[in-house]
Amino acid sequence: MAKKKINTALNEAQETSPAKNISLKSAERIKNLRKKKIDPENLVEQIIQGNKTALSRAITLIESQQTKHQHDVNAIIEGCLPYANQSIRIGITGVPGVGKSTFIEAFGNYLIGLEKKVAVLAVDPSSSISQGSILGDKTRMEELVKQENAFIRPTPSGDSLGGVAQKTRESIILCEAAGFDTILIETVGVGQSETIVHSMTDFFLLLKLAGAGDELQGIKRGIMEMADAIVINKADGENQQPARQAKAEFKKALHLYPETESGWRPKVKLASALHHKGIEEIEKMISSYEKATKENNYFQHKRQEQNKFWLLQTINNRLKANFYDQPKIKAELKKQLTAIENNETTPFVAANFLFNLMKHL
Repeated sequence: MAKKKINTALNEAQETSPAKNISLKSAERIKNLRKKKIDPENLVEQIIQGNKTALSRAITLIESQQTKHQHDVNAIIEGCLPYANQSIRIGITGVPGVGKSTFIEAFGNYLIGLEKKVAVLAVDPSSSISQGSILGDKTRMEELVKQENAFIRPTPSGDSLGGVAQKTRESIILCEAAGFDTILIETVGVGQSETIVHSMTDFFLLLKLAGAGDELQGIKRGIMEMADAIVINKADGENQQPARQAKAEFKKALHLYPETESGWRPKVKLASALHHKGIEEIEKMISSYEKATKENNYFQHKRQEQNKFWLLQTINNRLKANFYDQPKIKAELKKQLTAIENNETTPFVAANFLFNLMKHL
């Protein structure tokens, strides 16, 4: 569609009026920018200097599904890697309506006030029908987006597990290389996205609401076990008493779980992101966690285990992509799907057939 618009502009600009000449120049400039070759080395240099435009461009390349970009992407990540790992990575999750964006904006602004540089990687849920997403985080975080030391990147989740963008981990590396010392990763808040985000963060924060009817019975044990802290948001006005009651119930529930490998006992805090209450206490809690886990070496151990996990995950992704990219597999897969529809084979027999075919390619 964009290419069609450019060509239309070029055709219209053939006329002699000054306005048309301007259109021609503009269209040609856009076309030249599109043709401009990617220079990974230059892009890395700009990222290291803290250039947010270069950072955005590099993340766009990372998110690209085109195989022609893979070589440049690998070069960019390798160039940024020596400058990465100097941050605290914080995962933030909660059901829609809990106030994640408001909390992140209040928390991010507070951190910037402490002379921190904050990057927000917010995964937006994609429609399973149109594949589109709202990408509204920049709109919701009106104040934070204006900050010089903030970078907000909304990303459509696509079809990756639990709605978490497949390339988020590589984006973290780039943000760290750009000098961002605090990375906030917001999950979709539905499905299994929390598990993936937990595998790439140092501290995992679960936002809850009081009086929503899910203080205990509606919570999956898995998410509770992953959480390093539970923050009951919107604890203001008439909701203060229910929030205090919910805090007591969560504390009792957390005491039933075995001690964590990190030695950290998960905390329960109250907050009102809208009124900026409880934010300072939450920042101090996360700092205490970071200090404690670095002293007992758990912080580094967890990152090493995450790297191992992502090695295996990357291998799985590459094998899967290689499998589906084979022309013979593509052709035969269509036949097998038709055979399943006609009850001529079973999914398991069809899968074995395709795997055996792959062995001989």
